[in-house]
Amino acid sequence: MTTQEKRNNSKRVLTVLQKIYTAKAMIDFGTAEDTLIATLMSARTRDEQVIAAYPKLRATFPRLKDLASATVSDIASQIHSVGFYSAKARAIKGLAILLLEKHNGKVPKTMEELIELPGVGRKTASCVLWYAFGIPAIAVDTHVFRLTHRLGWAKGATPEEVEQELSVVVPRPLWGEMNRLFVQFGRTVCLPGRPKCWTCPVRELCPYPHKTPDPDHKRMR
Repeated sequence: MTTQEKRNNSKRVLTVLQKIYTAKAMIDFGTAEDTLIATLMSARTRDEQVIAAYPKLRATFPRLKDLASATVSDIASQIHSVGFYSAKARAIKGLAILLLEKHNGKVPKTMEELIELPGVGRKTASCVLWYAFGIPAIAVDTHVFRLTHRLGWAKGATPEEVEQELSVVVPRPLWGEMNRLFVQFGRTVCLPGRPKCWTCPVRELCPYPHKTPDPDHKRMR
C-alpha cells in the first residue's frame, strides 16, 4: 500500500472498530496521577492485575508525598501481585519524588517531561497524554505492534520505529483511540497465535496473508 492508501485504510479500520468497542481503556483511571502510576504498573502485566492491586496501593499511600516517603519494600508489598513489582516499586517512589521536587506535585503534559520520570517510557507517556489530557499520542504496546504489522501499516522492528510509521499513516485525531481499540480488538479477535479472522469485522480491509480459516470449515462470511 502507498502512504495514502494506508491513511485511508487506517481511518476506515479504526472507524469500524470505534462502533464496536466502546468501553473506556482499563488503564484510564480518571486522573493524570492515577493513570500515570497505573500505566507504569501495567508494563508486562495484564491490566486486570493492575486494577486489582492499584486500590490497595493508593489506600495505603493516598498522596504523592506518602509514596515519596515510603520505603521501596513497603510499596512493593502493596503491589506484589503485579509482575516485576520490585522494579516498579522503585520507579513509583522515584516518580513521586521527582513529581514533587520538579513539577510541584503535578503530572507534566509533554512527552519530553514524562519520559524523564522513572519507569516511564513512550508508551506510558502516550497513554497519560491521551487519557488524562486529551493530547493525541500513539501508545505502541504489544497489541498495537502486532495488529499494525498485520494490517500493513507498519514494518518497524521496535515500538519506536512503529510509532514513527504510524504517525504518518494514521490520522492524528485517531492516534489516541488506536491503543484503546486495538487492546480490546486484540484480546477478542486478532489474537497473537491464532486470530479469529472468520469473525473479524475488518477482514475485508486487512491484507494479512495468513488469515485463519473458520474452524468449522465453513466458508468465511
